[in-house]
Amino acid sequence: MNAHEESAGRVAVITGADSGIGRATAVRLAEQGMDIGITWHEDEKGARKTAEEVRAHGRRAAIERMDLTRLPHAADAVDRLVAELGRIDVLVNNAGTGTATPFLDLDFDTVRQVLDVDLLGPFLCGQRAARHMVRQGGGGRIVNVTSVHEHQPRVGAAPYCAAKGGLGLLTQVMALELAADGITVNAVAPGEIATPMTGQEDTDVRTEPRPGIPAGRPGDAREVAAVIAFLAGPDASYVTGASWAVDGGMLRMGPQAGSHLPDDSWRRP
Repeated sequence: MNAHEESAGRVAVITGADSGIGRATAVRLAEQGMDIGITWHEDEKGARKTAEEVRAHGRRAAIERMDLTRLPHAADAVDRLVAELGRIDVLVNNAGTGTATPFLDLDFDTVRQVLDVDLLGPFLCGQRAARHMVRQGGGGRIVNVTSVHEHQPRVGAAPYCAAKGGLGLLTQVMALELAADGITVNAVAPGEIATPMTGQEDTDVRTEPRPGIPAGRPGDAREVAAVIAFLAGPDASYVTGASWAVDGGMLRMGPQAGSHLPDDSWRRP
């Protein structure tokens, strides 16, 4: 039995699937035979485009708006998608936001917004999804999309780094507690990926030089989706509590990059 056959009839819910990594993941999982629940915040047109691509692969698609700054009720979207699609086997916590504000200039509302969207939102969505999985029986998969900044800091991104670091450790606790119910929980930590969040949607990553990244370029959203799909699929049944960096080697460059910076530009967001 191949991965498509083993995934047929399974349902994945992907938050923030109106573009970028979320859309690429929705399409990849649909190719593997899953029906897809899609959440969006501002770009309904983008979410509908994702749904069209899912249906082009012969799978069902359902759409719900989710505003993770309105907690805890935003997580109700997970329950509505489960009701429409009949079950949930995979949750991908992909929706996120960030800031480029120096620590001393941060205001409380900005910090709270980033933490709500990037940490508390995934916590609540993961809890809702896991409860459904436990009731269904048969286990499930949760993938939390963090960032290389789960592991390493960035100037101007204090709340983002705090949230992603917290989500990384939350992933490990979830993995420990949910293993008895057959639910695996992993993190995927992208580096610089060509998406709307980085202002590079539809960019040909092969034409964008990045001397400071060992791979020499940004990543493509489909490269992240491939790792998420592995973790959501049958071949990753013994993988849980891990963080998978998809960064072209960026994290390995810490001291190496630091000793070769030519000026103080890194001090500014």
